[in-house]
Amino acid sequence: MKPDEIKKLDAYFKRVFQNPGLQVKARPRKDDSAEVYIGDEFLGIVFKDEEEGELSYNFSMAILDIDL
Repeated sequence: MKPDEIKKLDAYFKRVFQNPGLQVKARPRKDDSAEVYIGDEFLGIVFKDEEEGELSYNFSMAILDIDL
């Protein structure tokens, strides 16, 4: 993802989840996704999806049974 996309997603996550500690970071060697963190803790991945000229973003977060 481009730096301006990451910046917009970062602001969106902070606003929607009302948590200024959220960060969206570029992934090494990947340009179709970014990583989401709270502090140093990895939360999930945001994927960029372009179909038929329409752009969307999908957030994927795994929740382990031991975390519940």
